[in-house]
Amino acid sequence: MSYLTRTLGNLRKIGFKEYWHQLNYIGDTKAGKLVGVDRFGNKYFEDNEELPLRTRWVDYVKHDFDAAQIEPQWHLWISYGIDTPPNQDPITTKARSWASAEHIPNQTFGPTAFRTYSTTKPKIKAWEPVARARQ
Repeated sequence: MSYLTRTLGNLRKIGFKEYWHQLNYIGDTKAGKLVGVDRFGNKYFEDNEELPLRTRWVDYVKHDFDAAQIEPQWHLWISYGIDTPPNQDPITTKARSWASAEHIPNQTFGPTAFRTYSTTKPKIKAWEPVARARQ
């Protein structure tokens, strides 16, 4: 299917409001069924008529989105690690004693990022030049 006919078909399926929303936030138009919603309010969709590896996508609640805002089970599903969505899988719906109740997103480049520091005394002292006064 060509790009134009696919886009116009999706406009007909999802309506103008959702069509405009998708163009602004994901840069493409997709029509699929809602698979589930996570604790943050992110919506997960699937359409098996799309191109391979483009059949699943997420509509983030926050529009300054980051992949770290996806819970681990949903991240596994959206990256094709499992076929069953986490809200339909009996294993992932059980509460685990070892898992944290609250999802902590990755803070790599954020203000709370981990920074290493050395507690040992350096073995080599850096050379600091001393300039004599001019005559």
